[in-house]
Amino acid sequence: MNYWLMKSEPQECSIDDLAQAPRQTVPWIGVRNYQARNFMRDAMRVGDGVLFYHSSCPQPGIAGLAQVASTAYPDASQFDAQNPYFDAKSKPETPRWLHVDVSLVRVTRLLSLTEMRAHPELSSMVVLQRGSRLSITPVTPREWASVLTLLEG
Repeated sequence: MNYWLMKSEPQECSIDDLAQAPRQTVPWIGVRNYQARNFMRDAMRVGDGVLFYHSSCPQPGIAGLAQVASTAYPDASQFDAQNPYFDAKSKPETPRWLHVDVSLVRVTRLLSLTEMRAHPELSSMVVLQRGSRLSITPVTPREWASVLTLLEG
């Protein structure tokens, strides 16, 4: 099993939106970074753990636990000229952008970015590294266990 931190802006898709979605599952659309796309395509597996992270908001942090619910498949938003994630260079026969479905495990208390930075056992997390902007990053089993311990405490 692999573990991931996946960032979403709450005004676009929050943990509460995921909890209210049909089957508590949403497609993780709009990823437009090749490294993040490659994580979904090459490394994510159904059942992998996800730290659902609220970003670009007043209180960024981990807001819940989820899991990968599908293998990667083409993100339809890339073909819709009315969609903010439209990519004119992407064609249905050769899609550039993929996504996975993510399903809710549970809503948690917010583990804020500030609180995460205060715990040395999380210092290696990619999200805490200076200049890290990726929307999807791997999480080590040790980091995953540490986050779960903090959320339980």
